[in-house]
Amino acid sequence: MAASDLESKAKEAFVDDDFELAAELYTQAIDAGPATADLYADRAQAHIKLGNYTEAVADANKAIGLDPTMHKAYYRKGAACIKLEEYQTAKAALELGSSYAPGDSRFTRLLKECDECIAEESSQAPAKNVEAPVAATVEDKEDVANMDNTPPVVEPPSKPKYR
Repeated sequence: MAASDLESKAKEAFVDDDFELAAELYTQAIDAGPATADLYADRAQAHIKLGNYTEAVADANKAIGLDPTMHKAYYRKGAACIKLEEYQTAKAALELGSSYAPGDSRFTRLLKECDECIAEESSQAPAKNVEAPVAATVEDKEDVANMDNTPPVVEPPSKPKYR
């Protein structure tokens, strides 16, 4: 079967929500050749629908490699990266993709979601465990009481500073 026929059947399967069949048919179309950016980008979308986000990113990258101006490949890469919680990678893909599709609100929406996830992630980042040095230990309650009212004692140096 010709690649174009396989692609048509894959699109039909996708519309019918049979994403597994769609992904398989896109794979057959790619193997039948010639592999096009559209085939990889469309298979990436089928992988996203199946929850195969790593495969979706790989296919989006292949599509971008074949057509660096294909905005839908960047969009799909960004969407899959968000699902993988790779927010910085998603943001980079979405920003680049939006430059090829100015005014496309889908990019704006996903970029906003991505920025919110990055902000949430950075606010939940565990604080570095920095231990304060222990200056002294207090052994009795009387020492604690005297610590607050005692002026600092300056001891003169044991040797003269200048000879």
